[in-house]
Amino acid sequence: MKLRLLVTALWVVAILAPASAETPDLAAIARVSGTPEIPGLKMVWLAPWGELSKAHPWRNIIVHQTEGPAGSARSGAQAQARNPTRRGVTVWVETDGTVYWAVPEDLVPTHGDGANRNDNKYIDNGPTFRQVVGSNSIGVEFAGNYPDVTRGATEAQIAAWRILVRLLRARYDIAPERVYAHNWIDYKDARYCEGCALATLARQWGE
Repeated sequence: MKLRLLVTALWVVAILAPASAETPDLAAIARVSGTPEIPGLKMVWLAPWGELSKAHPWRNIIVHQTEGPAGSARSGAQAQARNPTRRGVTVWVETDGTVYWAVPEDLVPTHGDGANRNDNKYIDNGPTFRQVVGSNSIGVEFAGNYPDVTRGATEAQIAAWRILVRLLRARYDIAPERVYAHNWIDYKDARYCEGCALATLARQWGE
């Protein structure tokens, strides 16, 4: 009986060991250069990662949602890649969960409206007012809330975000409390809270 239990235990270990070995180490992936494969994430590299030491010193992550139809992340990312510092962001997320890395990480696109919110409506704006801005924050844009701006992110986008935000935080050493919704730091469209649900999830996942 004991021998049978021992054999069963060893068989379970043998079955589970490969799975454990294949568990992605995002912290290790986050330190490489080039266009790494990110397990669980469909990443389209329009701009590869360079040496991490030469990346812009990103301190925050700002979550945006664009009033574009499904499929618009690709065209938005391509336009961004052609003109990296135009108004836009570094990373774009399509409704099907595809992620487009559009801008070299040492360049700063124009995004954010200057951290002008100081009413503490969503979070304490003491640490963010005029401080969490595009020049120190990497931006992520989620496409697909047209024509209804109140429409939330798709399940595929949320699944991609779960991996992507961990990757960004690991690469740039960003704490979960430094993930911000655009509406949390700027006076935005009063019809909806841009990026709020996604930023909230990111903070919860990081706890």
